Order: sequence, then C-alpha cells, then structure tokens
Amino acid sequence: MTAAGWTDDRVEQLKKLWEAGLSASQIAAELGNITRNAVIGKVHRLGLSGRAKSPSSSAPRPRKVRPAQHMMRISRPVSRGNTALAQAFEVEAEPDPIAYDNVVPMSQRLNLLQLNESTCHWPVGDPSSPDFFFCGGKALESLPYCAHHSRVAYQPASDRRRRGPGGK
Repeated sequence: MTAAGWTDDRVEQLKKLWEAGLSASQIAAELGNITRNAVIGKVHRLGLSGRAKSPSSSAPRPRKVRPAQHMMRISRPVSRGNTALAQAFEVEAEPDPIAYDNVVPMSQRLNLLQLNESTCHWPVGDPSSPDFFFCGGKALESLPYCAHHSRVAYQPASDRRRRGPGGK
C-alpha cells in the first residue's frame, strides 16, 4: 500500500490497534489490503514506539541459579600421529585458562610483531584494547601454542560431542 492509501480513519484505527498491543501482522489483517511491513513503516513514521506494558512484561524474570561447574583436567591418551599434540596432553594439569591468562608474566607477553615460530600465538583480551597481548610462552614443536593453550584449542572430538552445540 502506498502512503496515499493511509486515510485519516485508517491511521486512527492503526493507532488504536497498536495501543491495544496487537502485532503488526494482526493489525495488517484487521485493516485489510495492507502488509505487515507497511504497518511497521507507518508506526515508525508516526513515532508510535511506546506500547501499553502488560504486567508480566514489566517484571524481570528471576534467573535460574546454576551451580558452579568445576572441571578437573586429566591427561588423555592421544593417537601417535601427532607427537607434539600428545605431549600437550601429557603435561601436568595447569590452572583454568581464564585464571592462567591473567597471570601470564609481563616479560612473556608479546605483541603481534614480536611473535615467531617458537612463541605461543594465543591471543589474550580484546584486540581493540591497549591491554591486548599474546601469551608468548614456549610453543610446542610444530604447533602455534604452548602446552596449556594447545589443550584448550585442540580438544578431542569425543569431548566436543558430549558437550553438544555451544560448548555446554
């Protein structure tokens, strides 16, 4: 429907239906011979963004309390195909990655230009932040990460399948 098709009566009816809380699709069906998008456009042009709030939508929903999930890292047998990766899993358990990233020694932290084949390329922080750095630890042979970050990056497929989509 063109802008010329919006008569004063139809605009008044649109306003009443919008204030009553009907969706754009419902309003389009009620008015007839008009699309949902035309209704949305007209509502926007009229500045009818506010609606009467229903009591259920004004109160925030209480969140479910979830117990803290503690994981114990254990070494796993790995196929003989990649000895560097196998070494990464045989290294003694290290702290949680979040905690580990917060304690990377200042002398070990590198910027992009300082990285080379023997340093860990694991990024830490927000790249747009001035505090951003790379781990810089000793990388495992033929891998871009240190033992700790290799375990984080290269998880066995069986573990990924158990967690399901989204890592949960």
